[in-house]
Amino acid sequence: MPLNNRLKEYRAKINVNQTEMGKLVGVSRQTISQIERGDYSPSVTLALKIAKILNVSVEDIFIYEEDEIDG
Repeated sequence: MPLNNRLKEYRAKINVNQTEMGKLVGVSRQTISQIERGDYSPSVTLALKIAKILNVSVEDIFIYEEDEIDG
């Protein structure tokens, strides 16, 4: 279940580093880093908190792409 994101891009727009973003949403810098790398998919609650801080919709940040199924 690939979940791509634009978190780093949106975070840069408001000039907030990973540590600051983590504090704003209640997680560690490492968690923000893992989300940005695609190594961790956030919970719905965390995704909503991130979107609220960035003043955008969850769909603007997180992009779900269906796996292609070979016929």
